[in-house]
Amino acid sequence: MFWLHTAGMDSDGAASSPTKITYPELPITERREELLKIIRDNQVIVVAGETGSGKSTQLPKMCVELGLHESGWIGHTQPRRIAARSIAERVAEELGDEVGGIVGYKVRFTDKVSKRTAIKVMTDGMLLAEMQNDRDLSAYSVIIVDEAHERSLNIDFLLGYLRRLLPKRPELKVIITSATIDTARFSEHFNNAPIVQVSGRTYPVEIRYQPMEDPTTGNPISQADAVVEAVVELEYEGSGDVLVFCSGEREIREATEALTEANLRNTEVVALFGRLSAAEQH
Repeated sequence: MFWLHTAGMDSDGAASSPTKITYPELPITERREELLKIIRDNQVIVVAGETGSGKSTQLPKMCVELGLHESGWIGHTQPRRIAARSIAERVAEELGDEVGGIVGYKVRFTDKVSKRTAIKVMTDGMLLAEMQNDRDLSAYSVIIVDEAHERSLNIDFLLGYLRRLLPKRPELKVIITSATIDTARFSEHFNNAPIVQVSGRTYPVEIRYQPMEDPTTGNPISQADAVVEAVVELEYEGSGDVLVFCSGEREIREATEALTEANLRNTEVVALFGRLSAAEQH
């Protein structure tokens, strides 16, 4: 736990600070002291770690601990709206506040950012849109580009723009987070920026392979039917939850329909995708 003295919001409505910052037991928090020093001493760093290491939720809090929010927003980009909102909610909860306070988020059609906001989570597209009116990103003291390994057009453009901007903004800090791929290329792109490897996950992961074919006939089956086969197999592993990732809304709907028609015992099927309303996503 780190205690942070604060006098609250100042007279002209600047971002406020949490009275205390606590860190849950995650792989990344074991490297907290090292990360604080590297962030303090470098303009750009690359943080590499697997899903579940805690990169997305804990790095913004470390920036607040360093006091970087006192000179501008800590911007935190996500490739998807759902992730931006859920990360903002999680970090706000860990800081004992509500979304729209110390932690806010901005996605298409929704703006939950206030004068109190220190950590601003947004889609990378939103940050690119802001550049049209603020080419030097002067409102920000830190930019965290999360999930950079996804290498979308938005992410690649953002990384290229930041490299050109950094000499003009020597006080601006950039943190690139990635899975354990492409880290050397990200480092080279930013003049051999230091790389911090965070090992471990919150939960162990076992990888199994199941071909997309009927187990009795060997004939090819659809992705939705293959999902049903996998979930039926997991029923015999004991109780628990199953998280299924699909490539788009159509595939999600097809898998949801197939699982519902399978009438699995003691199972509730819940779909989640970006076009759902915030209430439905919750």
